[in-house]
Amino acid sequence: MMRSHALQIDWSLLIPVIILVVFGLVTLLSVNPLFFRNQLVFLLISLVLFFFISQMNYKTLQAFAVPLYIFSVLLLLIVLFIGFESRGAVRWVTVFGISIQFSEILKPVLALSFAGFLTNTEARSFKLFLKIIIFLVPIVIAIALQPDLGNALIYIGVALMTLMVFGFPISWFVYCTIPFLIMSPFLWTLLHDYQKQRLLTFIHPTNDPLGTSYNVIQAVIAVGSGMFLGKGLGESTQSGLRFLPERHTDFIFATLSEGLGFVGSFMVLLLFVILFYKIFSIYQHATDEFGKLFAVCAFCFLIIHFFINVGMNLGLLPIVGVTLPFVSFGGSSLLSNFIFLGILSSISTAFKERRVLEIR
Repeated sequence: MMRSHALQIDWSLLIPVIILVVFGLVTLLSVNPLFFRNQLVFLLISLVLFFFISQMNYKTLQAFAVPLYIFSVLLLLIVLFIGFESRGAVRWVTVFGISIQFSEILKPVLALSFAGFLTNTEARSFKLFLKIIIFLVPIVIAIALQPDLGNALIYIGVALMTLMVFGFPISWFVYCTIPFLIMSPFLWTLLHDYQKQRLLTFIHPTNDPLGTSYNVIQAVIAVGSGMFLGKGLGESTQSGLRFLPERHTDFIFATLSEGLGFVGSFMVLLLFVILFYKIFSIYQHATDEFGKLFAVCAFCFLIIHFFINVGMNLGLLPIVGVTLPFVSFGGSSLLSNFIFLGILSSISTAFKERRVLEIR
């Protein structure tokens, strides 16, 4: 399962991520040194995990697609019974004094399971398409019951995008969308009041500036007040005086933009573009379908997180609890993202090894 030769890592994948993590750590230090210290500890753990996973033969994981899926669903259900409540949601479980969010940690695990399941299929039939949709239902329901609507929607988005790349006809997606459109009034009643308010606030962002609209208004003010060079980290008013809520997690992009201005935020965006291009390149050069499909899942998870987080910080999307990968505070998110990187690095180096052998 492990490679027998010396350590091999795709540094072109890791370097932009390390720079993004540094941006996050510096921002967290300006907000609260305790956040910085905790994130640094999780970074060290994540790097060790990355180096270990990157040396594995990713192809051996394909055989564990079904056990990984069953294991993941069980863990997500267990959270509902033994997890602790925080801000009206039961999303975390305490393990040895550390809070773990399974809906975050399990993203790369479920990506492996999904990629393995698709790789083991043969004909792309409508029956198979429906089976895959059913495959997703327990995961989405378990996460939505926590409640964690943001992550539930991300899982759905990743699955649909991966299935499109896999080659299912677009018309089948349309057929499956029609029942949900018909049921939309009923689905609306299932949403929690705060979820309904977030959606209504997105439609009318200035209706309640001291209530439901407060978060998005403060985030937009923070981003705009940074101007070109920023106010300087630690000198910001919106985040420093705590007008900006969740300044270390959901709204860290606004915190960073206020402190470092357009220049700092542009550098962060550029690093993400480099990272996404690199993952796309790994997808193109992967030597097998399992590697390609996992790269697609990883790409979709990270880019959806990126667009939702930046979009809500700019007032372009509804407010949901979604972190900015590698930048936001959160140990579970950081571990999950570095697991993605470790497997992607394994896929990338496998291609390079094969190319070297072909040249010889």
